[in-house]
Amino acid sequence: MNEKIKLTPEQIAARNPSWNYQDLLDGEVNAVPDALRASTEPYLGSDNLPIERWTSREFYDLEVEKMWSKTWQMACRESHIANPGDYHVYDVAKYSILVVRNEAGEIKAHHNSCLHRGRALKRGTGTDAKELRCPYHGFTWSLDGDFVGAPCQWDFPHVDEENFSLPAVKTATWGGWVFINMDPDAQELEEYMGILPEHFKRWPAERRYVAMHVQKVINANWKAVVEAFIESYHALITHPQLLPYQGIENSQYDVWGDNVSRTITSSGTITPSHEDQYTQADTVSYISGGDSALVSQTQAGESTEGELARDVLAKLNYAEFSAAAGEDLSEYSTKAELMDAILYLLFPNFAPWAGFGPVLTYRHRPNGNDHKSCVMDIFILAQYPEGEERPADATTVRLEAEQPFSDAEDVMGAGLARVFDQDGSNLPQVQRGMEASAAGEIVLGNYQEVRIRQFHRTLDKYLNA
Repeated sequence: MNEKIKLTPEQIAARNPSWNYQDLLDGEVNAVPDALRASTEPYLGSDNLPIERWTSREFYDLEVEKMWSKTWQMACRESHIANPGDYHVYDVAKYSILVVRNEAGEIKAHHNSCLHRGRALKRGTGTDAKELRCPYHGFTWSLDGDFVGAPCQWDFPHVDEENFSLPAVKTATWGGWVFINMDPDAQELEEYMGILPEHFKRWPAERRYVAMHVQKVINANWKAVVEAFIESYHALITHPQLLPYQGIENSQYDVWGDNVSRTITSSGTITPSHEDQYTQADTVSYISGGDSALVSQTQAGESTEGELARDVLAKLNYAEFSAAAGEDLSEYSTKAELMDAILYLLFPNFAPWAGFGPVLTYRHRPNGNDHKSCVMDIFILAQYPEGEERPADATTVRLEAEQPFSDAEDVMGAGLARVFDQDGSNLPQVQRGMEASAAGEIVLGNYQEVRIRQFHRTLDKYLNA
């Protein structure tokens, strides 16, 4: 690769010379929450990263041993195990964790392996379990993991029944999600999450239900797929349909400590490099599906920085999302919270969107113990009026590697399926290209890909521990 170039302070701090996201917030009528006013302006160096991080089986094995067994990971929604006897199996790499709700209504988790001959005790999601009984030979534990007994127990005088409980796994909840950590000495979830709980007080995910869940196998290393969703830079080429109505080049990137990062990409704004190619009416037309009445509102004149189109489109969202929430969001929310893509990541693989209205959440993990493929979960969490019964969670739609996201467009919507198919066409080729690399390393932008740098710095702290 090229010899290392010494950067000037101006190059290190470089941002798009046009307007920035905080400028856009200055145009809000209502008060902007502190969470959106936070801007960390990070610089984490300009070093390249070796290809082996995505292609090496040895590197993956280190992740399994030192990282996946030590980090907090989202296992399921609380609603998936709403009643005593409900259970859900969370698989990641070689590990399998059985999450249950016991008779007292408490959430417990155990390693999903019979202590007799090792068979997995449960699969998938289920209800009404009274005990955890191995289907192979019948060794049985309570929902709390205490040993109950086994057929022909007289043949096991060497088993100490008092110390034959299923190995426990730490659990915690936040935002209606259930998290697990296999490290008994791990810090508490709230501390691990840093600023994230404080930011999300305004957008409580526990007051939502799963309106859509699509799970798909992707033929790429799990990190390559995470990375595709923690930068907006790729959208300039991969998602050209977004250029008229998203300020892609003006995305704000933030990092906090080791575990939390964020991208905010504005909506209702034209990306700067294409401002001479589109009008405010184009912006409204692209988002509203060509609504002629709305387009006509923007024909009379142009405003700066896309604010007019942003105002028109915000009115649509205020009406729609207020109806869903059963309250008037225009009284206290901002346009940013109704329109913009506000995407956080909690290391290593939990990525919740923030804001009012339906929000996405992603999760990425290895596909079984294959380091060259992964499973991506896409959830949509939707609001419902307070006081009404929570709607049932949507059934999971599962797609194999060869199936496009468009196979699930009846639940995702054609527009969303198109965006994910555009990403899906890239990612296997990212893996293929990394395997074929003669350079042996990748190059990252200093700002637009800074979240990737933070992600790998945190990963290295686990691998080098």
